Amino acid sequence: MLNPNSNQQLSIYSTLYDKIPENHMLKVIKEEVDFTFVNELLADSYCQRYGRPAKEPELMIRLLALQRLYDLSDERVIEEASLNLAYMYFLGINPEDELPHPSLLAKFRVHRLKEVTVDDILTEVVKQCVDKGIVDDTKVSIDSTHSEANTFKATAERVMKRLASKIFKTMEKEVGEVPDNIDQEIPDYEGIEDYEEAKQVMEDYLKGTISRVEEEMEQRELPETREIVENAKEIMDDPKFMKQKGVHSLVDQEARVGHKSKNKRFFGYKTEYTMLTESKLILAVTVDQGAYVDGTRFQRLLELSMKSGVSIEELYGDKAYFKKSILDKINENGAKPYIPVNPMAYRIDEEHFQYNKDSDEWFCKQGNHTIRKAFRNRKDRQSYRYYFQREICRDCPLREDCITGKTVGKVMEVGVNTPEFYAYSQEQKAEEFLEKYKARAGHESKNGEMKQFHGLDRAKGYGLRSMALQAKFTALAVNLKRIAKLLSSRYHSNLSFLYVFSVFSKKIPFLNFKLSF
Repeated sequence: MLNPNSNQQLSIYSTLYDKIPENHMLKVIKEEVDFTFVNELLADSYCQRYGRPAKEPELMIRLLALQRLYDLSDERVIEEASLNLAYMYFLGINPEDELPHPSLLAKFRVHRLKEVTVDDILTEVVKQCVDKGIVDDTKVSIDSTHSEANTFKATAERVMKRLASKIFKTMEKEVGEVPDNIDQEIPDYEGIEDYEEAKQVMEDYLKGTISRVEEEMEQRELPETREIVENAKEIMDDPKFMKQKGVHSLVDQEARVGHKSKNKRFFGYKTEYTMLTESKLILAVTVDQGAYVDGTRFQRLLELSMKSGVSIEELYGDKAYFKKSILDKINENGAKPYIPVNPMAYRIDEEHFQYNKDSDEWFCKQGNHTIRKAFRNRKDRQSYRYYFQREICRDCPLREDCITGKTVGKVMEVGVNTPEFYAYSQEQKAEEFLEKYKARAGHESKNGEMKQFHGLDRAKGYGLRSMALQAKFTALAVNLKRIAKLLSSRYHSNLSFLYVFSVFSKKIPFLNFKLSF
């Protein structure tokens, strides 16, 4: 139950807060960012009339933000906040007040918070900055970064071995012993040299074990064993599992293998987010398993970004975001995309062929051009066929390199989006694009900041939901830190102006009056 009349009056010990410097990051954040909206946002997740008085959601959110700001565990953040005056001031408590037990932080994350709630908190904080004029950016970049799972990656054989062991232990706990008709001798797959054979041996053994355990469960109630067996069947039924693309850990069954580059892989999750390129504030965050393809949840990210009140005029991304659906969505919202063309989007030899979008014609190196086109609709692909003038192709000196078979005139078949993509590729050769695209570089430094200083390099818990909360609170933490820096730089610039003004006012009498900031 929430207590709407909780006493927030500072005690006599609050004078200790005077020791905190005015420009301390946490003091600046406390004065400028209003978190009171959190209580109303989470009111529905508490009973209004019954139960013991709960800790205010605002206090819990501040604790979780503080935790990610300094990369602390639940125990450490409570311990540090009980001793550090700046932490207490940021939390809005009196120095003698008791903080919640560390276990309440875990309960709060599990029972009170939903992903959408943290999205709303992140959006509201950015909106406050927009309303106060702290930021007025119109350029947004998008990218993703990876986080390692909080467990090791196991092979399919090892996962199956652990599943079998888990079934036996659970059954023994419920029954008292494992029936004799169930073979508990797990094959030594490590002694089998052939990798595929080892997998097959373990697959046959586990499936046989599951079958015999199910027969046993028909005769008696074994709810815990049944749960483990159903989980094992679900894992085994996934066709990706035996190809090493499914579950790799029983501890974290939602983590997946992804690619950092062509030759480097990781096991964990991907965090994708949008960020203002100048003020470096994160607007929206989504999290998915490691095999996630960049740009899949672009629509969601764009909607969340626009909720913060930011007017997006330019959007930057790498080649992974060069997709027609994304480009169309950016244009629909009145923004201009700055995304390099993915070479796989169209395969055209630009040294020999060029496209004129006004006349919808292709021109070859020898001056020939297309005279008609035809639309082709096949099951796997839609395309256009462009036909060059046969007479010119017949006598062309490059004919042998350009045309194969008995075809007289060159026929160029391209995807339906190729002409549009070609136009993008030509725009990106201009100096304006190359210069503006440099703004995206800030995304890489933000990735490094969140990983190196705020713990986003590795998951703190298990599962997609836990990783999503971690990533979104990390984004909130770096935003608060950035807001403090922006406000501090504005404060120092005002001091510099006052200094210069005071020097000139001594020399120019009519300027000798007081200014206040």
